Amino acid sequence: MSNTALLMIDVINSFFSPDEPHYYPRSADVLDPLRRLLRTARERQRLIVHAVERHRPGLADFEYKKLPRHCATGSSDAEYAAGFGPSGAHHEVEIGKRRYSAFYATDLDLLLREQDVERLVVAGVKTNVCVRASIQDAFAAGYEVVLPRQATNSNYPHLAEASLEDVNRYFGRVVDLDDALELL
Repeated sequence: MSNTALLMIDVINSFFSPDEPHYYPRSADVLDPLRRLLRTARERQRLIVHAVERHRPGLADFEYKKLPRHCATGSSDAEYAAGFGPSGAHHEVEIGKRRYSAFYATDLDLLLREQDVERLVVAGVKTNVCVRASIQDAFAAGYEVVLPRQATNSNYPHLAEASLEDVNRYFGRVVDLDDALELL
């Protein structure tokens, strides 16, 4: 299967900058693996989708019933972590999302199908929320899903581990980073 894309989920300041609302110290552990995936996908000119949380400033959002306001378009917590984000190349795109899944109410599936993508290497934060929701929807849409274990984590390690087990059992494959790099 040669048509593989990289789906980077929420590599934004909200999780990676100590001054932002959803920061957790272990998030830094995934930065080097994320850089390696991004560099490899760029070198091989793979489709790279940067799925990022973006909410409309000043407007109600159902997600705010569970979480405080966050990631409003233009706010510092919604900006990419240093060194991440689309490069400007035609094969790198941004998909804004207002829910946990990068597929829900976005055109991600349409984009992937138009590019004949069959496999997704998924990476980012948090394993038990946005990563898992996106993987579950990718599986339901018929994509082969690969999740490199070193390129995702959570501020709730026990939930991240349970999510890795579920992903590997029900939705895709959890692999080592080197195996994911080879697939790209």
